[in-house]
Amino acid sequence: MRKLRMAIAPVVAFSLVVAACGGDDDGADDTGGEATGGEATGGGDDTGGEATGGGDDTGGETTGGGGDDTVDVSQGSDLTFHMVTHSDDGPFWSVVKRGAEQAAADLGVNVVWLGSNNDPGVQVQMIEQAVSEGSDGIASALASPDQLIGPLQAAVGAGIPVITLNSGVNDYQTIGALTHVGQTELIAGNGAGERFNELGATKILCGRQEESNVALEERCQGLAETFQGEVVDQFMGLDADQTEQQNNIAAALQADPDIDGFMGTGPVIAMSGLNASNDLGRGLHVAGFDITPEIITAIEEGSIAFTVDQQQYLQGYIPILLLFLNVTNQNTLGGGLPILTGPGFVTPENAAEVAALVQAGTR
Repeated sequence: MRKLRMAIAPVVAFSLVVAACGGDDDGADDTGGEATGGEATGGGDDTGGEATGGGDDTGGETTGGGGDDTVDVSQGSDLTFHMVTHSDDGPFWSVVKRGAEQAAADLGVNVVWLGSNNDPGVQVQMIEQAVSEGSDGIASALASPDQLIGPLQAAVGAGIPVITLNSGVNDYQTIGALTHVGQTELIAGNGAGERFNELGATKILCGRQEESNVALEERCQGLAETFQGEVVDQFMGLDADQTEQQNNIAAALQADPDIDGFMGTGPVIAMSGLNASNDLGRGLHVAGFDITPEIITAIEEGSIAFTVDQQQYLQGYIPILLLFLNVTNQNTLGGGLPILTGPGFVTPENAAEVAALVQAGTR
């Protein structure tokens, strides 16, 4: 009799990803280091019991006709993947990390989370560390392509599969990466510009929280392409110092009384823009990018018009899933094109539903 033992977690995990893509992700314990996935179990009653013959497919062992041969399909629990980003361990990246950790748990693999706190030089060292440790696959953000393309090309040259995430949509093919998981920032900015037109704004301050992040620059560029008024694009200080950030925004607003809109290229700086506007009594049209509990609450209350959602939980989850399937089954997705997780938009109409998912830690 021939028996086939097959772990069902990859199938269940992929089903969960498909379901997540249809929705509108936060919170995790950002302690860095290694996130280890244990035994993966399916949803519902699929806990890996024995299914005999046809009909009652509950996972685990399937018995059919034939000889007594047994074939074991390995779950790949000895695999270790590295996720290397410019994470500052803030509310956005905690969701990405949670997605990676959940993928590790679902697939029974190990994930080493490495965040460089917006320092491309440190991120280069982390990529080199992953290569030297013999990583089975690297998922890397590419906020500073000039410095990061070379090290990631070296990883591919060493036979390590690479996927870019979050930022890198313009350069992943140059690296030789399998695909990119994220959003097209220019298109995301375009959508924001159209919404500002509907709000009736005439001059927008587009505030950036990182000085050399290409993705943030493209968000402001995309905004300017579709917005019918004027866009002022400025670096306003890091999220790590929100007091300085808010003061810089207030100074820019005071210097230009014609500004009637503020676009923050992240959720924290969007809140800094709102606070600066309120302190000055300006009543600006304010919007942001990405999700935190604070920005969702502000949208529910009507003080922020919208935020552009790139579903960062998927940016943590999907690269680990794709690396696992590539290493264990030579699968690829995307067909040479990026896998887009956004843009979507959170507005007062859907903010309450998203808020519940933020509290659950998956948005």
